[in-house]
Amino acid sequence: MEHKRTTLKPHDRLFQNGTDNTEHIELVHSGEDYFLRLEKLIAKAEKEIHLQTYIFENDETGNRIAACLKKAAQRKVKVYVLLDAYGSAALPDSFADDMVQHGILLRFFSPLFSLNNFYIGRRMHHKIAVADEKIALIGGINIADKYYGTGAAEPWLDYAVQLNCPAAKDLQILCSDYFFKKGSSKKIPPVLHSAGSALVGILQNDWLQRKTEVCDAYTNAFIHAKKEIVIVGSYFLPGSRIAKALKKACKRGIKTTVILAGISDVPLVRRATEHLCFSFLNHHMRIFEWNKSVVHGKAAVVDNKWSTIGSFNLNSLSCYGSIEMNVEVHSVNFAKILRADFEMVISQCSEITKGSLRQRAGIFNKLGNWISYQMVRTAMLFLTFLPHLRFLKNYRL
Repeated sequence: MEHKRTTLKPHDRLFQNGTDNTEHIELVHSGEDYFLRLEKLIAKAEKEIHLQTYIFENDETGNRIAACLKKAAQRKVKVYVLLDAYGSAALPDSFADDMVQHGILLRFFSPLFSLNNFYIGRRMHHKIAVADEKIALIGGINIADKYYGTGAAEPWLDYAVQLNCPAAKDLQILCSDYFFKKGSSKKIPPVLHSAGSALVGILQNDWLQRKTEVCDAYTNAFIHAKKEIVIVGSYFLPGSRIAKALKKACKRGIKTTVILAGISDVPLVRRATEHLCFSFLNHHMRIFEWNKSVVHGKAAVVDNKWSTIGSFNLNSLSCYGSIEMNVEVHSVNFAKILRADFEMVISQCSEITKGSLRQRAGIFNKLGNWISYQMVRTAMLFLTFLPHLRFLKNYRL
């Protein structure tokens, strides 16, 4: 089968027509669904595996995945693992050493205490696994028990996409570039690949390297929306550019819905988000709160045609700090599947209204939310705009 590969300008990428065969693109949920697929991907690899993740924990799930990777290395499969030095800082040296001793090529991205790297907010935030340039998993799911779930707790609400199409080759090239520090990812233009009759693209965001594809894609999708926007947003604190696009969409009468975290692993951010809710509610946005587990998903559907899932949060840290990667899918069928999943989540949420906010937002709570918002915004400013030496040298304004 011949696969189409098309380079498109940002405004041309919007809402391409496509109805896919689900064998090429599959929606994946956190929990057993994701980790069974990941184990199968590793077990079936014949030549090369790339695993890149922000958090890899020394728990039951982490040990299971590590065991699979070690078996693959013993089969003479080349196994490359790239972990973020901050996100995976709790991983014991003995755990990492054992992986290396079993033939796994392991590297930590950007150690915190380096004289040549003082840009704290630039973290490697990918959540990607790809094998043999043929099959890939990309989304927001880290390697840890909280994403798998336990008997006592549901897995964190999160998503990924399994790609069984040529876009997996692009992902492997990008992962290799990051692992070996080639830097050629800066030169790879975003393209749309055919996957059945759908179109799939890999989007990067690394502001320091002038890659803003995910941020641009979200903004353009919101600007050009005709009917509906639905977002699952962990750590939802959009900067002025994306916030303006969302509010303008609401003013145009676009039905806009956001699913937020009622339970958060970063309570300060949840309170900062609550501070913004009044502003968005005044623009007739509908806001729902998920309270069954932590919301960690980063996904959106626009007009039941365009979807995106990945590591990119709608906040300034993802826009201007971290290294992010998303998949965009132009497909009516896939969008309907993801939209139906969002609807199921919404059915189990509580809706946030002006009235419900007033009931729980007394003067001290409002003050606490405002203080939280100012603290988080200040922290993000520090993390995203505090330059390191290379930034000063190459990108002085």
